[in-house]
Amino acid sequence: MTAALTVAILDPSGPFTSVLQDVLPRIRDRSAQADLLFLEQWEIAPQSGGGQALRVQQIRRANPELAEAIRTEIAGLRAGQSPLR
Repeated sequence: MTAALTVAILDPSGPFTSVLQDVLPRIRDRSAQADLLFLEQWEIAPQSGGGQALRVQQIRRANPELAEAIRTEIAGLRAGQSPLR
């Protein structure tokens, strides 16, 4: 795991990916913000549990392009690439 991903796991308070850093300030609904932050953390470090997996599926279904962008950026970081902007 890269150092950047380790930092994201240790400090889950804000958006880690540049994708979410760009989008989150424009979302006024706190519930939607929390869902997207949850999705980002899930992509970084998936947790076991049916309820969590169901929540992730629902968020992905509601935001397919954003979910894919987050997943792609995190995969790039795992591969040692610099964050996408």
